[in-house]
Amino acid sequence: CYFFILGLRVTVLLTSSLMVLGAGLRCVPVSDLEIRKKLIHGGQLLNGLAGPTVMNAAPFLSTTWFSPDERATATAIASLLNYLGSAAAFLVGPLVVPPPNGTAQLLAPSNTQHIKDRIEAVLYAEFGMVSLIFSAALAYFPSRPPFPPSVAAASQRLSYRRSFCRLLSNFRFLMIALAYAIPLGVFSGWSGVLDLILTPIHVSQVDAGWIGFWSIVGGCVVGIAMARFADFIRGMLKFILLLLLSGATLASTWFTLTCLTTVTHLPLTTATLYTSCILLGIFLNSSVPIFFELFVETVYPVPEGISCGVVTFLSNVFMGVLLFFLTFYHTEFSWFNWCLPGSCLLSLLLILCFRESYDRLYLDVVVSV
Repeated sequence: CYFFILGLRVTVLLTSSLMVLGAGLRCVPVSDLEIRKKLIHGGQLLNGLAGPTVMNAAPFLSTTWFSPDERATATAIASLLNYLGSAAAFLVGPLVVPPPNGTAQLLAPSNTQHIKDRIEAVLYAEFGMVSLIFSAALAYFPSRPPFPPSVAAASQRLSYRRSFCRLLSNFRFLMIALAYAIPLGVFSGWSGVLDLILTPIHVSQVDAGWIGFWSIVGGCVVGIAMARFADFIRGMLKFILLLLLSGATLASTWFTLTCLTTVTHLPLTTATLYTSCILLGIFLNSSVPIFFELFVETVYPVPEGISCGVVTFLSNVFMGVLLFFLTFYHTEFSWFNWCLPGSCLLSLLLILCFRESYDRLYLDVVVSV
């Protein structure tokens, strides 16, 4: 919604400044632990306020700056590169900060101080990177190109109120919004506690970090390739999503059955865990830009930031609900694992029933001709 009201440059500067302030609050050297805790929570809150805007920027950016035969690729690059930060987080935690519960020696005061110093080093590094990005955006980040790259980029959009009315009354949009929000929300919550899920089957947090890293990197590569294919052969977004969600359903089922070794007797090895988790991440992460493009095409002329903001909010709601239940049922994770194939299968059925349309693409092609 900020993109529609403030424009691209002002929105990017506002959100990046929130990230700088949030990262800075976490680095304030205060000896009082209670005050330090409040500063860290405040910093995380500011960072969370900026997060949805960054996640929704890709479709608006691609429409504003790129031609119709480049939009899907631009959306994929802008949205999936954001996921590389999550991939790095899977490695930074286990590799930079030692685990506090590995051996009894780690509980010694010297080792406790060492862990604290490493955590502070990560926080300072994050503050430095965010400040650098903010400085670059402040120096040069125009809102739009000198000339619109397409008819859709120059066309008038619906107002804020009319856009929400259009979205809430559009059954096809609600269908694909749920198809996106349910599996991606469940997967986000699941991957966030992947180390806890893999601990009962004797997988270390370092291995869990590498699994999360390669699943995100693979999803970025495959997602960009799929988006490029969608640019070359237009009108194939639904078909691509059917392929990706079918693969996600099979991969998540494989992982869940593998964890039930006492029932299924499937081989539980590092190779099978790596393969199933990485395939699951590849299929789901690579579907994000395809979903975003389908949202925009379905509800055009609703602004891109509003439509993608609604589905991102829904995804966070499903993730929050899942993590809420995890606080009560955290001693055994088989139910959590079964949520994955169930959500992927439900999304696949919704996409099968969905009737696709390409209103934005139709406008560009017809008016241009």
